[in-house]
Amino acid sequence: MDDVDLALILALDVSASVTYDEFALMAGGLAAALREPAIAAALTGGAHGASLCALMLFSGLGAQETMIEWSRLIRAEDVAAFADQIDNVPRVVRPGLTAIGEALLAAEALLGMAPAAATRQVIDVVGDGSSNDGIAPGAVRDRLAAAGVTVNGLCILHEEPDLQTYYTEQVIGGPGGFAMICQNYSGFATAIAQKLIRELTA
Repeated sequence: MDDVDLALILALDVSASVTYDEFALMAGGLAAALREPAIAAALTGGAHGASLCALMLFSGLGAQETMIEWSRLIRAEDVAAFADQIDNVPRVVRPGLTAIGEALLAAEALLGMAPAAATRQVIDVVGDGSSNDGIAPGAVRDRLAAAGVTVNGLCILHEEPDLQTYYTEQVIGGPGGFAMICQNYSGFATAIAQKLIRELTA
């Protein structure tokens, strides 16, 4: 398969702190962001004219699930179809604790199974709490960063107001890694769109 500009894993926290209504806001907001013309153009308008994207849900130890396998996005229609899948994704991962390190391990394995080489590899972690289960994320983050993988974060602050500090110290890393904030789930759609624009145009 031809090389791509970006391999992007979207990893959403579905631990017990995330209600079903909040999960619906996350999935719907992410799908809406992907339908924005500027984001679709950024995913398909690079030197190779293509990106790979996948969606993962995670909670505690042993609860990480790739819900949408690697999808090759070449045209705006491909991005729209990927967004439709996200809009309809079931919440099959059991609610539990928050194992961000385990999610990074799963993302690392998923990157290893990408069907094409990518100029950039990015893991996009979205969550509302610090890691409290499984391996600590820092060591996994460091290994990913050393391999040139970028880990970015979107921190939803409704339960942990200092979550951005935790993400900055323990989760994000690699080339241009950053953590953005969202005060609550009602503002999620706007925040995830801003985050995608920032990471896609880095």
